[in-house]
Amino acid sequence: MHDVKIIMKETYSKLVSYKRKENRESFNKELLKVLPKIYRYVSKRLNRAVANGKLNKGMFDPSDFTDQLFIEVYDNIDDIKSENELHVFLFKKVDELLEESLVEEEFDHVFFDNIDSYSKLEWDAMEENYTQDGDGDFLLLEELDDSSLDKSNYTLDHVFITDEEKQLADKLDASLDKQRIYKHIQLVLDKMNLPMRTVFELFTNEGLTTKEIADIRKTTHAQVEELLASARQLLKRSFEKRFLIDSN
Repeated sequence: MHDVKIIMKETYSKLVSYKRKENRESFNKELLKVLPKIYRYVSKRLNRAVANGKLNKGMFDPSDFTDQLFIEVYDNIDDIKSENELHVFLFKKVDELLEESLVEEEFDHVFFDNIDSYSKLEWDAMEENYTQDGDGDFLLLEELDDSSLDKSNYTLDHVFITDEEKQLADKLDASLDKQRIYKHIQLVLDKMNLPMRTVFELFTNEGLTTKEIADIRKTTHAQVEELLASARQLLKRSFEKRFLIDSN
């Protein structure tokens, strides 16, 4: 797995230098090195919007949003003071563009209100339907280096964080393979509303701090902490009801 922080640091210093020299071609080539993760983030958002019926196929392409970043970063690099600020800036700008275009997704109250009563067959059917509908059609641009992508790699450690919870995680880990864990987390995330899911994904997948996420999402640090805790609680509850309670 590539260390995004190191790549971002190297790219940031080069971008500043190229901007001073007004070398836009080299600037854009350098920025392209850190865009695969942003492109994947956009692609996942668009795929999920299509799967949830919030967006028609063919309306947008991920590059519709990421292409604008070349202009935004070039125009604002003088005000971006570090590689961390650059990392946050990229997600903040692309999030703004997405929010302008996508319809807000609602919280699936029916799913979570009935989570105690789903049978094993119902869980499996929901997972199968999500796998079929959630993959989407948006692929990575050919010019982006696929090896530089950190693919979503959810684990139980992202959900069970206290010592007491770790004991539950050990039980799950003994009976579930990584792919099963990943699919279940994706299924439950799909039922959350956009703010909650986005906070969890930015924290888990992108390695951003809760303060950085608050900046990206234009909200308070306390609200981000609350959303992250709620997302973990819902995921933990779903694992317990589906895999740890022998009531199905």
